[in-house]
Amino acid sequence: MTLHFSVLASGSTGNAFYIGTDNQKLLVDAGLSGKQMERLMEEIDLDPSELDGILVTHEHSDHIKGLGIMARRYDLPIYANEKTWKAMDGQIGELSVDQKFVFDLGSTKTFGDIDVESFGVSHDAAEPMFFVFHHNRKKVALVTDLGYVSERIKKTVEDADAYIFEANHDVEMLRMGKYPWNVKRRILSDRGHVSNEDCALALTDIIGNRTKRIYLAHLSQDNNMKDLARMSVSQILNDHGFPVDQNLELHDTDPKKPTPIYKVG
Repeated sequence: MTLHFSVLASGSTGNAFYIGTDNQKLLVDAGLSGKQMERLMEEIDLDPSELDGILVTHEHSDHIKGLGIMARRYDLPIYANEKTWKAMDGQIGELSVDQKFVFDLGSTKTFGDIDVESFGVSHDAAEPMFFVFHHNRKKVALVTDLGYVSERIKKTVEDADAYIFEANHDVEMLRMGKYPWNVKRRILSDRGHVSNEDCALALTDIIGNRTKRIYLAHLSQDNNMKDLARMSVSQILNDHGFPVDQNLELHDTDPKKPTPIYKVG
């Protein structure tokens, strides 16, 4: 049985990630409207009624916009840490008690045949956390929405088969762009978002022998471009002895269309 996934949507306007096996299907975040979430899933032939649950990374609207709608419509359990539950209060509407589950930061929870390991990140949210998925000795790491990549995070996510990794902005585009200075300062801070360059440098520390695919995620609409992100990250990886397009593939993600299902084999 194979671990497989799709980045359903990724960017500053909305984020959602699907990962599953033959026995278990999980959604991480639902940052678009219910209608958009259903459309994205339909594009990869995923029936939302087959989902076993939704994991939540943090309470920002680009990660939870459709969360309440999807949970109510398909009677899905939601898993988030205590601080995120409190921060989401009033944002996702009413849920029944038996749909609310606590997933502590720094713990591992088993969903059918997938072990999900949570880890904390530095971001301006209540208690943001992301995940490493383990199944049958395969490992997929989801790492976005963080101001910097700590040594602790690197140790947790190292040598994954695939990464969904933040490459939010080009620093010069951000500095020269239209955002007010306080927003620029937030993005550039240790509780903001990782740049193309910092993404690539972090990857050079964590890519292992089994790493085959990297998806560049959470690109800013205003301060980055797919081609620029891919070029910047490729150049640094190549310079550090990780030749892209030989054993290692770089892939784009998109805020409006899902990546094709990838089977981790």
